[in-house]
Amino acid sequence: MRRVPVPSHPAHLVLGLLVWSVWFVVVYGGVTVGCVLLEPDPALGARTPVNLLLAALSAGVALALGLAAWLCWKAARGPLAGGPRRELFIARTSAALYLISAASTAFVGWPLLILPPCL
Repeated sequence: MRRVPVPSHPAHLVLGLLVWSVWFVVVYGGVTVGCVLLEPDPALGARTPVNLLLAALSAGVALALGLAAWLCWKAARGPLAGGPRRELFIARTSAALYLISAASTAFVGWPLLILPPCL
């Protein structure tokens, strides 16, 4: 029994953006809660425990989304290539959506490495 649906399953059309939106809420909520509870030293700049933890989370999420994009694209180029057009469309579109979600995670998470969390 599989836990993750096959790459041609329609659930993949929303999973990437769903993961990204949950990540977005967790990161911005984490910064807010971290600033209230931990009050990092302003002299540390961006190298606070709050930023480093959330940057690591962001890197992990971006890598997982990138891996999902690659797996969907690989399936679209391999076993699904000669299959029904609907399955091929879903796999390719899912790959693109996962890739967009991974790029968005990296783009929005990048300031965690540059900007101090609490201004």
